[in-house]
Amino acid sequence: MYEQFDRFALGLIERSTPERTAWNIEKIRQGKPADWNYIDGCMITALLSLAEITGEARYFDFSERFIDAFVNEDGTIRTYDPEKRTLDDINEGRVLFDLYDKTGKEKYRRAADYLMARLREQPRTAEGSFWHKKIYPNQVWLDGVYMAQPFAALYEKRFGAGDYGDILNQVRVVRDRMRDPRTGLYYHGYDQSRAAFWADKETGLSKNFWLRAIGWFSVALADLVEILPEGAARDELAAVFRGLMESAARCADRETGLYWQVVDKAGEPGNYLETSGSSMLAYAMLKGARLGVLPEEYAAKGQKTFDGIVKKYLSFDEDGRLELGGICLVAGLGPEDNRRRDGSYAYYISEPVVKNDAKGVAPLLLCYTEVRRQVG
Repeated sequence: MYEQFDRFALGLIERSTPERTAWNIEKIRQGKPADWNYIDGCMITALLSLAEITGEARYFDFSERFIDAFVNEDGTIRTYDPEKRTLDDINEGRVLFDLYDKTGKEKYRRAADYLMARLREQPRTAEGSFWHKKIYPNQVWLDGVYMAQPFAALYEKRFGAGDYGDILNQVRVVRDRMRDPRTGLYYHGYDQSRAAFWADKETGLSKNFWLRAIGWFSVALADLVEILPEGAARDELAAVFRGLMESAARCADRETGLYWQVVDKAGEPGNYLETSGSSMLAYAMLKGARLGVLPEEYAAKGQKTFDGIVKKYLSFDEDGRLELGGICLVAGLGPEDNRRRDGSYAYYISEPVVKNDAKGVAPLLLCYTEVRRQVG
């Protein structure tokens, strides 16, 4: 199995350049060149983890070349537009710390400073949460916790004063406002102003539990627990993490271990077992068990999901190359001029399902590195 995954990942980087990657299906479909974005950021995060666990230099060398194509010597970032005020564009910055440690290039430190300064400028809700994007005023999405908070925690740990209070507060708001007390699952979005067309006028919440949103939040919590030092803040995050994993595990498909695109609606017409969110939950469970913040049984749960994805969705194309299927291309809430994205069940099952997109590939590769860590 190990050789299979290495061949898959190396094949993808051999077909990729900083101008056009083989895994950013959105960019390929749009006919646009690569830019600074969270999709490629997720993939570079996975490649750096692969470099660490396998010792294969090609993963690191590609990552360095890729990031070098965007990060200028003064720390500014080519194609990054700070005026968009989008948390998504913070995510790729998390790779800067590893690159800085391995290469000593000061431009990576400057770029981390630059992105942290932009994050501090991000608009906030009255409760202190970052807006997901400027075009989504007063909105908190589960995705945004992953996009910003691990970067912020890494920066605080490496270059800051070790104050994780703001990070903890952002997670608290999500826990207190977006968690469903009946199921323990988390809604995709929350509008503190209750003004968005998709938001419940009483609670501000969106309508459903989208798998990948829960997956992003799960990965964020697993990564934050690893980053934060032992203490009260880490303990509180670990408690949120355990509660979510307990709730999510109840929704796993018994046969495959995978999870449904709309998590709590197993087997309903149009619903399907989805790769990206399943990979994220498997990664979070494997990592949480390894770190000792989840019971050991979660390693087996994560392994079952990983094995189920490999069996169901990893296959060979007509040219003999591995490909990963079952990946929801994209889903979101609004904005106002896109009312199709209303958070309904019908909406989530209507989005395209694709192969080899990094939103599914990167989490599965990260999950693979956790499997490797389990066995040594």
